[in-house]
Amino acid sequence: MFRNYRQYLSAIVIVLAAAAQPMASQTVSPPEVPTDLRVPTGNTPFLKGYATGTQNYVCLPTPTGLAWKFQGPQATVFIKFLWIRGEVSQQIMTHYLSPNPIEEGTPARGTWQSSLDTSAVWAKKIAETSDSAYVAAGAIPWFLLQAVGGLPGPTGGTMLARTTFIQRVNTSGGTVAATACTEAGSLHFAPYTAEYIFYQPGGSQ
Repeated sequence: MFRNYRQYLSAIVIVLAAAAQPMASQTVSPPEVPTDLRVPTGNTPFLKGYATGTQNYVCLPTPTGLAWKFQGPQATVFIKFLWIRGEVSQQIMTHYLSPNPIEEGTPARGTWQSSLDTSAVWAKKIAETSDSAYVAAGAIPWFLLQAVGGLPGPTGGTMLARTTFIQRVNTSGGTVAATACTEAGSLHFAPYTAEYIFYQPGGSQ
């Protein structure tokens, strides 16, 4: 039994090591996007994550009645790598809405926080597209976001704190409910998937 337990622990260590390796050596290419979603020269992609979660909406009063209003995202972001029996997904961060401590008094921002070193980045949208040449029918728009704050983790990790720009691409789902809301305060959780490309200073595009 003890031997099996040691083998189990060893397997966990190997998997975590394999998961961490792509983040250090992952070769990431900029995706094909419209011109206004391209990242400025002087920034290089360093990490690509695959998100799955929900885009959340709340039913609120408006001058013309109740309507769905976007509340925020709630998602888990993974990397993918090859393992003994095929492709494996490993969680690397969470994505949600939270106040940016660097911008006191501003609205909450999209937040990405590392599951490994707890570093975090906050970003604001600076461009988007719903062009059908890129965005699938029924999917939320593609975004270009600019980092407006980053913090290292409690042990000094900076995996996400160094981020300068983020692209949200290859989206599916996540759009607001087709039916009207009828009760103020009710919530709608729209499942979505997306790819997030993270950039850092250096190189050229």
